[in-house]
Amino acid sequence: MIHELRHIRAFLKIAETRNFTRAANDLHVSQSALTVQVQQLEESLGVRLFNRNKRGVTLTAAGKDVFGPLQRLFNDAQTIVEHARDLSSASTGFVAIAALPTVCAGPLPELVRSFLEIYPGIRVQIFDVIAERVREAVLKREVDFGIGTLHGRDADLHATPLFQDRLVVFAPPGHQLSEKRSVTLREASAHGLILPGRASSVREAVEAIAHRERLLLDIRYETNFMPTALAFVRANLGIAILPESAAGTDTSDIVIVPFNNRFANRQIDLLQRKDATLSPAAESLVRHLLHKLRVRMHEGHSSASIRARKK
Repeated sequence: MIHELRHIRAFLKIAETRNFTRAANDLHVSQSALTVQVQQLEESLGVRLFNRNKRGVTLTAAGKDVFGPLQRLFNDAQTIVEHARDLSSASTGFVAIAALPTVCAGPLPELVRSFLEIYPGIRVQIFDVIAERVREAVLKREVDFGIGTLHGRDADLHATPLFQDRLVVFAPPGHQLSEKRSVTLREASAHGLILPGRASSVREAVEAIAHRERLLLDIRYETNFMPTALAFVRANLGIAILPESAAGTDTSDIVIVPFNNRFANRQIDLLQRKDATLSPAAESLVRHLLHKLRVRMHEGHSSASIRARKK
């Protein structure tokens, strides 16, 4: 196909210049090579394309008939080549992501915004779904990659650590546990728990801790969404164990108490199918996310060190 495009380009240039020598100079090829290309095109089409005489070169009747279609074909091919080059340089494309709701409500929007400032030609679609659905979307190739948690042995998934999301206890003001410096799972469970449903990664993490401590949880309410769980806490219906980021910026009517358990960190990973190759656009977004998150982690550690020295 590439050779045929070269032949078409030679035909179009000769038709434009009406001179083999000038066309060869414009295309930076020898006149003999240009002649061969035209002859091969004529053999391929089965018609003669040019008349050559002392006054120059003119198109034959067949040449005039095929000029328009060949010009459109060449222009379309050039557009395809340029588009492919854009894709290979990750300047255009489409990327689909499945991510946990807390990630979508937390760091992800700002990270995607900064990425699109660099690559405005790339379109990014984000699905905020629970942990089980993140893994399912990646496995079913519904998205390019996911941001969630790895469950047990997902043999077909590759996980790249992104960050750890700390679990905390949310209690209403004046609650018995609200004045404590930290709360254990046993203490929290004694006051009735409000937890996300079983398909949530938070629920998986809490039940894993309960299993280690051989503790039977007193779950008072299950919710599909974390804002619902926080609304139940505000209504004094129990206490919730959720990621610290779930509260957002408004914590005036709720108390956050550290969760006293060394397993109270939820590992957030970038999830990909092991047998899948990312597109250049998706690969660029992955690199951007990893870089920005590592910078954030470094800045966080630096700030913590400065605060510790001041104390």
